Amino acid sequence: MSITQIPKPDPKIAFAGVIIIWTTTPLAIKWSGEGVGFLFGVTGRMVIGALLALVSLALMRVELPWHRDARRVYLAAGLGIFGTMSCVYWSAQFIPSGWISVIFGLTPMATGVMAFYLLGEASLSRHRLLGMLLGAAGLAVIFGRGVGLGEGAVEGVLVVLLAMMLHSASTVWVKSLNQGLPGMSVATGGLLVAVPLFLATWFLTGSTWPREISVRAMGSILYLAFFGSVIGFALYFFVLRHVEATRTALITLITPVTALLLGHWLNDEPLGWRIWFGTALILAGLMSFEGGTLLLRRLLVSRRRAGP
Repeated sequence: MSITQIPKPDPKIAFAGVIIIWTTTPLAIKWSGEGVGFLFGVTGRMVIGALLALVSLALMRVELPWHRDARRVYLAAGLGIFGTMSCVYWSAQFIPSGWISVIFGLTPMATGVMAFYLLGEASLSRHRLLGMLLGAAGLAVIFGRGVGLGEGAVEGVLVVLLAMMLHSASTVWVKSLNQGLPGMSVATGGLLVAVPLFLATWFLTGSTWPREISVRAMGSILYLAFFGSVIGFALYFFVLRHVEATRTALITLITPVTALLLGHWLNDEPLGWRIWFGTALILAGLMSFEGGTLLLRRLLVSRRRAGP
């Protein structure tokens, strides 16, 4: 069977695949730095991920343009990858892995606010402002729980929040350039920009190759490079094209809960009422922020169909 004849995945299977990958990624990030340091974990993932992305482009026969406008897109994506992943991997040393997924649940709201001010997109309506307030309240509850987790926990929460903001800013920046490049091309170009930055950080900080790499750490790095970077990215863009927007939005509502449960089950990470309450507030805020817009669109469509 030729490359062009490879059947496309079923949308339902792709949807489930994205949820599984997004659920397991935070815990894999935490494990990938055990005994080897967070810089080794993130740099190893990005180097291997970039190589796999180049191979994937060749197999799928997807072009990697290198003209000036394309390079600007890759720069925006690459700086976002470097800033976001550096912060996330550093924070994973101090906070439970599930918290990373919960805080990143705020991404649609942060991206929406930036897109409103920088791109002139959808206005900040009442339901969106309510969603932002609920999200902030949920974050405050989780932040309060971080005070009792020991040294570095509060800083970890703040740095993950910074990572989420950097990711949102990079998303808006890439969208503002709007060159219509294939998703895999943007991901690969972004990795090619980010990898030299990670390698430079590795050498400038005096990091050395670890004497011993555990099976769990190496397995996590390989898993993140292949599934977290290449397969996960491809499946997500496939889902965006073939699954309704209302169902796609469910991914950001499901994965924070499943990531919390997975971290508790496999890594003995603490779960208490404050964590669940804070998570519930953030998810309610996300539902208000995204769901209100979708409901309004449906009402407008219904009115148009019904006529004057």
